Order: sequence, then structure tokens, then C-alpha cells
Amino acid sequence: MRGWMQPILESLDAGRPVLIAGPTASGKSALALAVAETLGGQIINADALQVFADWRVLTARPTAADEARARHALYGHVPGNQAYSVGQWLRDVAPLLGGPRAIIVGGTGLYFAALTEGLADIPPTPQTIRAEADAILERSGPDALLAGIDPVTASRLDTRNPVRVQRAWEVQRSTGRGLAAWQDETGPPLLPLSATQPVVLHSDTGWLNERIARRFELMLKGGALDEARANLDGWRATLPSAKAIGAAELMAHLRGEITLQEARDRAVTLSRQYAKRQRSWFRSRMGAWRWYRCDIV
Repeated sequence: MRGWMQPILESLDAGRPVLIAGPTASGKSALALAVAETLGGQIINADALQVFADWRVLTARPTAADEARARHALYGHVPGNQAYSVGQWLRDVAPLLGGPRAIIVGGTGLYFAALTEGLADIPPTPQTIRAEADAILERSGPDALLAGIDPVTASRLDTRNPVRVQRAWEVQRSTGRGLAAWQDETGPPLLPLSATQPVVLHSDTGWLNERIARRFELMLKGGALDEARANLDGWRATLPSAKAIGAAELMAHLRGEITLQEARDRAVTLSRQYAKRQRSWFRSRMGAWRWYRCDIV
């Protein structure tokens, strides 16, 4: 077992749920598996892209061998053309909390915030409005959507994240109220942080950047290009699962628009930028969690 995991495992008890957050490629899934095998429990996905069925390799979902070692839930259970919200994730998680001890792992901070802080009960977005948002985003980019969001909501958004910008625009367009107003009426959380054992992984930036590059190389060797080829028919940049990092780049390569090296370089850069945004989010929102270094041999 990796040395950095040992202090974490020794700090956990076998009763309460465990939450494991961290940036992409930090070793979250390996730690979750170690917790499950050492202390028992079911591993539950909290990554917004690993829910989709059409990208297993590219989103670094657990392998079939890993799934054979411990119980896993909410991985690859959503068709790639079907929208999936944090509210739906909470509804899917709720019945699982009554089963084996939950080990909830992922890099989507909003999922953890909704789980431990509560989530506003916002009506579902009509498909016509989602299609309108998709069209604006594809035609003019996220700034065009940002212009239609109220100032209070805009001040709380990660404006560099087009998914969050689009969600805020859709809520305002469909309900006539800003997302911030809905959030301010949030009900009690499904799983209060005090009832969990929350862990955040962190590391030296250079170490993580190297891991990101190595992992993408392993993805290519492990079949990511074949996975992209299988998804090429019917591919659209507006599909919910199209936000998987590296997907658009591999599709562009398969269409002959860029070389494989260019696709690789772009995907690695995007992954590093995503990890930076994750680290910023965790620092601002997860101060009460237990922080552990994952770059210690």
C-alpha cells in the first residue's frame, strides 16, 4: 500500500461515511479502494463526468478489475446524450446512504457541497430552454450567457466554467429568478459534514502536472482513442458527456483536423487548467475538511 495512504486509513473509523475529494489524477480512486478493502463500504461516484456511459477510459472510471474488488455505484449509469444535474445525483445517492457504509469519492466540488450543505429545490429546466442555451453557447460562447445572469448570481459563479454559467442562465430563463435567490432558500443537507469523515487530497503542483501528463498517455495506451472512435457517429459538442476533457480533441484528431500529438498536448493542458480550478474551489469551500498530501512516497 502507498505510504501516503496509511495515515489516512489510520485516522478513519469503520462506522461513518467517508468523503474523498481532490483534483484530477491525485489518487482519489485508489484511496477509495483502499478504504473499502481495509474498512469496508461501498464506493459511490461524485464526479460529474464519470456518470456517463460513453467515456470510461477518458474519464478514468474504475476498471472492471477495480469494480470486482469492491462495490461501486453511480459510475457510467447515464447515457451520454442525457442531461444529469447535481439534483439528480442527490436523488440517486439518497437510497445508497442506507446501505453499506458510503465512501463517496470524486472531484466535483458542487456535488459535495450539495450533499453536505443542501441544495435549492429548483424546477427542472425545459428541453427547449436547454437547447436555446446550447445554441447560444456554441454560437457565441459563455460570455453571451453571462450577460443574461443577474449580478448576485454572477458574483458567485466560476465564470470560467461554461457548465456553471449555462446552468445559471437556464435557471434564470426558465424560472424568472436568479440561481443565487434559489440557493438562499436551500433546505437541510442530505448528509451533514459533521456526520462524515471528509478528506481532501493535495499535492505539489509540479508533481500533479506530471501525473496528469502520464495518465493521459496511459489513457491513450488503454484505449481512449478506440473509445473516441466508437463515439464518433452522432458526436456533437453540445452532448452532456462531450465535456469530458480530451473528448473534443480526440474527435478533432479522428476527423483529421489535428495530429494525435496536438490532441494529447491540448488535453493535458485542459486537464491541468481544470485541476487548478478544482484546487481553488477546494481551498475556498473545504476549509473544514481534513487535508492530506498525496505526493509523499
